[in-house]
Amino acid sequence: MSKLRLFVIRHGETASSRERRFAGSRDVPLTPAGLRQCEAVAQALAEQPVRAVYASPLERARTSAEVIAKPHRLEVRVDPAFREMAFGAWEGLAREEVAARFPDAYAQWRTAPHTLALPGGERLGAVAERVRRALAALAAAHAEQTLVLVSHAIVVRVIVLDALGLGLDRLWAVDASPAGITEVELEPGWATVHRLNTLAHLEAAGP
Repeated sequence: MSKLRLFVIRHGETASSRERRFAGSRDVPLTPAGLRQCEAVAQALAEQPVRAVYASPLERARTSAEVIAKPHRLEVRVDPAFREMAFGAWEGLAREEVAARFPDAYAQWRTAPHTLALPGGERLGAVAERVRRALAALAAAHAEQTLVLVSHAIVVRVIVLDALGLGLDRLWAVDASPAGITEVELEPGWATVHRLNTLAHLEAAGP
């Protein structure tokens, strides 16, 4: 039975993540601290038998992936299916601003995120479906291999929820910190989460 070992990494820190702003489909760069975080991830995974590195097309994920791929001398493969959820009019706004301007929708996002439909944004279920299809394609193309996927907070969460057999209503039961490492083993009809959002490698990365 073929297996896929997948290290799922959220991109390093950006000004948006530091300020708790919705970046969504916007392109925002890593901060210097974010770059150092990715170097720490690269060091942590340097001895792993990584055969391919995939990334979201958004700059913060792509740049992170390039740093992580360097010890393995691999080119980053960009897959748009792993881009972050689009948040429409919320993009660029801090959590507090969204809560003040869109109180009902924000309350829905915090309590029942799978039911929210933002104008100009994506539904959580649509994100989960595109990610699920893309993961199935990776599993088919890389049987018995170890891969790295660098993506975004919502994508990391839906991958873990799917692996654990939990619904999208449990989105906030999973954390996804900048440069956190999650390790999932996928095989037909089964998945095992070996580590979730581990951050020990960042202790030496500095602020």
